Amino acid sequence: MRQHVNPLSNYYDQIIPIPPTREIFKNPDLPLHLDLGSANGDFLFKLALQNQHWNYIGIEIREKLVTNAKLKLKDTNISNLFFAYGNAINLIKNLINGVSSIKFDSISVYFPDPWFKKKHHKRRIIQDEFIYDLSKIMTNGSFIFVKSDVLELFQYIDLTILNSSSFLKVEKSIELKNSFNPKELRTDRENYVVDKRLPIFEQIYVRQ
Repeated sequence: MRQHVNPLSNYYDQIIPIPPTREIFKNPDLPLHLDLGSANGDFLFKLALQNQHWNYIGIEIREKLVTNAKLKLKDTNISNLFFAYGNAINLIKNLINGVSSIKFDSISVYFPDPWFKKKHHKRRIIQDEFIYDLSKIMTNGSFIFVKSDVLELFQYIDLTILNSSSFLKVEKSIELKNSFNPKELRTDRENYVVDKRLPIFEQIYVRQ
């Protein structure tokens, strides 16, 4: 069950900026992946453990989930993982306007909140301005990975990303062995959808 949090609430205007990579990773020069909506962090924990040639940052708007993930991280020796709490839109704008020069090699948007009611569509994380902002913190040739189990939402995301002149749809399968997820690990939501034998809609986009 999805837990709704209104990202447009003034409560999320104040943010804790994402620190420079040299302050949060043992090896800041590794390729960097961003997971938007990292939930309890389990997906990123698995990725960080099994793919130590990448660094990972997860952004999650539900404070309790981030707090628990950070506490769990402290009890490990994982040095390529960081969790950020807050509204992703505000955190990304801060990266653009701040002194940090963080650039991402890939970004995942996996099973975001669909906000089904039309009046709530403005709460969806993927918006024209947000895609434009993401393009500013991505290297040329980097990728956005999208998955959803809601066709209407997937079509909306697809149209929004392709409306940007910065991204192209990847029509052919790309080589995943050097990607942020070479073993094609699944999120908890994806496991749930697969178990229910429901369709999953996915697409990859490349930054040009």
